[in-house]
Amino acid sequence: MKKKGIKIIIALVLFLMALIINFNNEWINNTIYIISYIIVGLEIVRKAIRNITRGKVFDENFLMTVATIGAFGIGEFPEAVAVMLFYQVGELFQSYAVDKSRKSISSLMDIRPDFANVERDGKIQKVNPNYVKIGEIIVVKPGEKVPLDGYVIEGKSTIDTKALTGESLPRELTKGEEVLSGCINLNGVIKIEVTKEYGDGTVSKILDLVENASSKKSKSENFITKFARYYTPIVVIIALILAILPPLIIKDWAFSDWLYRALSFLVVSCPCALVISIPLSFFGGIGGASKKGILIKGSNYIEQLANTEIVVFDKTGTLTEGVFEVQKVKAISISEEELLKITAYIENYSNHPIALSVKKAYNKEIDEKQIIKTEELSGLGIVARIGEQDVLVGNEKLMIEKQIKFTKCNDIGTILYVAIERKYVGYIVIADKIKEDSKKSIEYLKKNKIKQTVMLTGDRKDVGESVAKKLGVDKVYTELLPNEKVEKVENLLKEKSEKGKLAFVGDGINDAPVLALADIGIAMGGLGSDAAIEAADIVLMTDEPSKIVNAIHLSKKTMRIVRENIIFAIFIKVIVLILSAFGLSTMWEAVFADVGVSVLAIINALRVLRINKNF
Repeated sequence: MKKKGIKIIIALVLFLMALIINFNNEWINNTIYIISYIIVGLEIVRKAIRNITRGKVFDENFLMTVATIGAFGIGEFPEAVAVMLFYQVGELFQSYAVDKSRKSISSLMDIRPDFANVERDGKIQKVNPNYVKIGEIIVVKPGEKVPLDGYVIEGKSTIDTKALTGESLPRELTKGEEVLSGCINLNGVIKIEVTKEYGDGTVSKILDLVENASSKKSKSENFITKFARYYTPIVVIIALILAILPPLIIKDWAFSDWLYRALSFLVVSCPCALVISIPLSFFGGIGGASKKGILIKGSNYIEQLANTEIVVFDKTGTLTEGVFEVQKVKAISISEEELLKITAYIENYSNHPIALSVKKAYNKEIDEKQIIKTEELSGLGIVARIGEQDVLVGNEKLMIEKQIKFTKCNDIGTILYVAIERKYVGYIVIADKIKEDSKKSIEYLKKNKIKQTVMLTGDRKDVGESVAKKLGVDKVYTELLPNEKVEKVENLLKEKSEKGKLAFVGDGINDAPVLALADIGIAMGGLGSDAAIEAADIVLMTDEPSKIVNAIHLSKKTMRIVRENIIFAIFIKVIVLILSAFGLSTMWEAVFADVGVSVLAIINALRVLRINKNF
C-alpha cells in the first residue's frame, strides 16, 4: 500500500511537471511522460504480459496496456500517463479494501494443552500430550487444561467447558463421567483414564476443523476482472476492425486516419469510471460500517452480505448476554427480600457463577458472623446454618433427598429451591439474559428477505428451545459440540440458492470453525474471543445483534450504488465510443468525458458514507 502510494505521488509530480512546465523541447517533455508512465504503469504491463503467457489474455491489465501504449503510438503522451494514473489510483482504493487475513487463529492455540501429567511407575511425569497412550492415567490439577479425552476414575471437580460448547456455566464433574480435552479444571484434583490419542481428541479436531473450513470458503471474484473478461475482447476486436476494415473497403480512406481512430477508440474505452468508483463504493461502505461499529474485513464480503438468505446464530454471548442473572424470586411464607438474603448468605463463600449472580442480585453487605457453617453436597446444593436456622439451597434432587415437600418450578434456567428448618420457602430462577435487541433483530431480518433464521447452541434442549421461542427463530439445534455445529452449517449451506449466502454469527473459540466455514462469518467483537474475531469476515464491535441488521442494510445500499455506477458508466462509455468510432470526438474530449463520468460516479459512490438508518 505504502509503496504503491509513493509510486503514484512520484509519477503524478513528474506528469504535472511535464504538463505545466514548458521545457521548449518536445523530447524532454516526452521523456518525462515516459518515465512517469514506467513508474506508475510498468507493473500493469508486466501483469498483462504474464497473464498472456498463462492464456489469460483479455483482462483489465491487457486493456490498460494496449490503450496506453496506443496513446503513445498516436503521440498522445499526456493521455497515456493520465489514464494509467487514474487506473492506479482506483487500484489503490481497491487494495485498501481487500481482504485482511482471517486465517491467523493463533489465539485458538490457547486451548491446545502444553503438557500432560501422566502416572507411570507410581510417579507423575510431565510429557507431551502426543506421547500419551490410550488407557494411561493422567492427573489434572486446578487451573490446568484437560489435555486428552477420557473419563474420571478418581476425584471430583468443576470444569469450564466454555471453550468447547460456548456455555458459560461450569459443569460439575464426578467419578465415571466423560471429560473432553480443552476444558479447564477449576478446582479439585482429578485422575482421568485416556480414551483417545491426542490426534483424535476434541482439541485436535477443533483446530483441524478451522483449517479445513477455511479452505472450503469461496472467494468473491473481483467485479472489474469479470467485466473486463467480456468488455476487453469486444473493445479490442472493434478497434482492429476500425483500423483495418474501412481502408480495405474504400480506397480513398487513409489507413493512418483509421488507425488513429482505432487507437483513440481504445483510449476512450479505458473503464476509469468503473475502476475508480466501484472500489470507492466498497471502500465507502467499509468506512460507513466502521462508523456504526461494524468492521468489514474486505469489500467482497459486502457483496456477499447483500445476498444473504440464511442467518445462523450462536446463543450464549450472541443472542444472550452470556452472563447469569437472577431472573425471578418466588417466596412462600417469607418476603422475597428475605429469601434472596438467605440464599446470598449461603452462597457467600462460593465463586461459582450461580453464587455470584445471587450475591449481585442481593447487592448488600453480608454479615459473615451469622454464617455458622456450610457444607456443599456434590451435585445437590448446600446445607448451612445461618444464625439460629438450618437452611438448604439446591436443586430438586436435594429437596427429594431431604424429603422436603416443594412445588416444582417449570421456568427455564437454573432453579435454586430454598428450605428453612426443613420447610420449603420458595425458589430463585437464574438464567442467561436475552439481549435487549435480539428479538427486534430477528424480526427485522425476517421482514427483509432473510429466508431462514437458525440458532445453534451447546446448551440444554429446554433452555435452547425456550430462547428460540421467545426470539421467534425458525430453527434451533441444541446440545452441540463444535464439530456438530459444523455439520449443521454444512447441511444448511445446501438449503440456500446458488447465489444466496449463509451468514453465521458467533463469539466464542468454539465458533471459530463455523465462522470460517460460513459464506460470511460474523463475530461479536466486544466480548468475543480473539479466535472468533480472527476467523470472522465481519466483526461487530459492540456485541449488539442489531449491528447485523445495520450491516445488511449498508451492504444492500452499497451494492445498489455500485449497480447505478456500472449502468451509468457503461451507458456513457458506449455513447462516447460510438462518437469516437465515427471521428466525432477528439482525444481530449473523450478523456474529458471519461473523467467527467468518473467524477459523477465518485460523487454517487460517496453517498454510501451517509448511513442514516438506525436500528
